Amino acid sequence: MPAPVVAAITPHRAGPVAGNPFVLSRPQGSIRAEGVLRHFDDAVEAADALRAGDVTALTGALPFDPDTPAAFVEPGLLWRSDKPWRSVPTEGLPHCEVEQRLPAEDEHLARVRTALHRLRDDADPLRKVVLARMLRLRTHDRLDPEALLRNLVAADPAGNGYCVDLSAAGSDSAGQWLVGSSPEVLIRKEGRAISCHPLAGSARRLDDPLADWESGRTLGESAKNLDEHRYVVDAIRDRLAPLCTELDIPERPTLTHTPQLWHLGTPIRGMLADTSMTALDLALAVHPTPAICGTPTRDAYETISALEGDRGFYAGAVGWCDERGDGEWMVTIRCARIDADGTGITAYAGGGIVADSVPEDELAETATKFTTILDALGVTA
Repeated sequence: MPAPVVAAITPHRAGPVAGNPFVLSRPQGSIRAEGVLRHFDDAVEAADALRAGDVTALTGALPFDPDTPAAFVEPGLLWRSDKPWRSVPTEGLPHCEVEQRLPAEDEHLARVRTALHRLRDDADPLRKVVLARMLRLRTHDRLDPEALLRNLVAADPAGNGYCVDLSAAGSDSAGQWLVGSSPEVLIRKEGRAISCHPLAGSARRLDDPLADWESGRTLGESAKNLDEHRYVVDAIRDRLAPLCTELDIPERPTLTHTPQLWHLGTPIRGMLADTSMTALDLALAVHPTPAICGTPTRDAYETISALEGDRGFYAGAVGWCDERGDGEWMVTIRCARIDADGTGITAYAGGGIVADSVPEDELAETATKFTTILDALGVTA
């Protein structure tokens, strides 16, 4: 087997390089960065600095609410490989247990019913809202973020995974990490070419091959899930079309999957009109999509804020840009935040609620989505 191609991309200015690593693993390749030359807690300021040539690369994370502190750094060293990040699983992670469910299952069901009351009111503009749950877990020994990442990447046949230090967001996030395995591309840019792959509408994978195939087929024909997906695609079309000379969006979604779930996905491709736009500019233009927020965006955001409070970096984006503005940003789902002491962990999972949703089904969907992180931690919940 040929060795992977690894290119070292080093910023062209001197400065300190101490700092924790950033990793984004994808099927077509991976990025690893180390060191900090400069940090930003403002996403727009970071994007402006990249476009102006004041920084030569950016890595980091965008929060769910773009107006709250972000976590971006100009790394001292950046490596790019044409293979996913090493995926040998870690044996012997610290023993981990679920400490708290936030909200409790009954409360999540009540929140879904509250949302449904609005969604079924023709006079209410809300058409979709994504509601999330958290699991608080505790280990007795410090958890290494990269060890969790190795398990996530090894468990995903596509090799997806990410690991980012959130310290650049300020004192409230100092020493915290976000680690996950997201299948959803928010935006990717290479030259003028851009692409994204929004996911909305899902069904649990099953052990029996025939039953599993039927689960996927049923998803692909589900009017409820197709409507939910259409809201996402329409919103992305509205945001990208003014920025592109060409935009190719298939009429119907296709099935894609992770080991845990079937998803409806639409591969979108386009050509930028303004070549000075960076991948981070584009991420800011499309985030948050209805896949993780809802529609209309403002109504959905206000509903989430009232019911959940601050999501932090869950349902945000993680990624990188080089000095040409090329890069890739993934939606931060199937993830966990590791506290600064390394023993507290918060896992996240959410689901899109539309008028035809069934509360118990939505609760079950979040339970399935938690398994990505729980399996990597060796936890049965």
